[in-house]
Amino acid sequence: MRISTWASLGAGALLATASQLLWPTTALAAPCGAKPTGKDKIAPKFFIISMFSPEAEIWYENLPSSGLGDLMAVNVTIPGLSMLFPYVHCTADGAICQVTTGEAEINAASTIMALGLSDCFDLTKTYFMIAGIAGVNPARGTLGGVALSRYAVQVALQYEFDAREMPANFSTGYWGFGTYLPNVYPTESYGTEVFEVNEALRQRAYGWAKVANLSDSDGAVSYRARYAAEPDGAYAVGAEAPAVVLCDTATSDVYYSGDYLGVAFDNVTTLWTNGTGEYCMTAQEDNGTLEVLIRLALEGMVDFSRIIIMRTGSDFDRPPPGISAYDHLLIVDQNGFEIAIENIYNAGVEIVKGILAEWDSTFEAGIEPGNYIGDIFGSLGGEPDFGLGSTTDGAGYIASDVYQKKKAPKSRRDLYRR
Repeated sequence: MRISTWASLGAGALLATASQLLWPTTALAAPCGAKPTGKDKIAPKFFIISMFSPEAEIWYENLPSSGLGDLMAVNVTIPGLSMLFPYVHCTADGAICQVTTGEAEINAASTIMALGLSDCFDLTKTYFMIAGIAGVNPARGTLGGVALSRYAVQVALQYEFDAREMPANFSTGYWGFGTYLPNVYPTESYGTEVFEVNEALRQRAYGWAKVANLSDSDGAVSYRARYAAEPDGAYAVGAEAPAVVLCDTATSDVYYSGDYLGVAFDNVTTLWTNGTGEYCMTAQEDNGTLEVLIRLALEGMVDFSRIIIMRTGSDFDRPPPGISAYDHLLIVDQNGFEIAIENIYNAGVEIVKGILAEWDSTFEAGIEPGNYIGDIFGSLGGEPDFGLGSTTDGAGYIASDVYQKKKAPKSRRDLYRR
């Protein structure tokens, strides 16, 4: 989630949203013993992951008119959800569910782990869609635009100097673990630096989302026009109307803004994905969510090939010519928030419809990935096409000698310094 001001929501809207989320007044609000279908567990076909209230509210308000159901029909409590968002919401038939994690990586990871370990749900065939707003790189996207990502890159997981103290030959205060200069591949990995999801599924999602009627506004048109003045047309895409694009997401708990950090993390995304990632969106949660889904997939509790990362541009990650980074972030209204929220639903509902419409013929069985999927360690098996290679020689941790207790695990130093 990224939003530079809550003022656009208004106090009344904030209170109304909080009231509905914390104390649902419709239908069932109960522990998971009460199921919508009478089955032992709720087995959603599609799960929407929101990060804060407006991203969730757009689904509550609009999904009923789609004919797909009302997410307020079933409100399920499970231990470990956010104190601010203590319910999972589902349609009456349990086909579609939604959860709000809270903002930033720790909240996202905590909520998704609570969901995955709950006895209320069978998530083995569920498609998950991370659906939130984000900062947008004007070189590859624009206000209100929609991005579907193959990679999520934890760009701030690095050493850092205050830029006022960095060496004269550094282009940025960030540089990779185990190295001595920026723009050198790290020699130490924690495991959460890069995730790659199913490209075949992303292409299917793109085909559905690109037919959506995306929202725009006069204010957003006016602000994005400023980017046309960037020399050499570098930000020409930022000046265009909203569209659905294929590009990648940077994750950082730090809400960064400005040319220097935008360029630095663009370079990190390219470097850490071995030249195949294209940074266009910046958000605060995705790698936390994806790490939990990796761990659940290792236990057979979810299918990591059924994940969609969708972000919409609410604010540019750097200013246009003539505006300071400070004013761009905190003073000037970019007018991107409302259309970004609306386009979460506008594009996202087309994806939901597509998967549900072809459930019996295609999506219940799943879409076979043609690319590597997983983390930088190769935890699920296969050889990552980024990073320093699988830590289990491609076997994955379930099949590895370590997991089967045939030999002692490597020390932290040996595992991370590869």
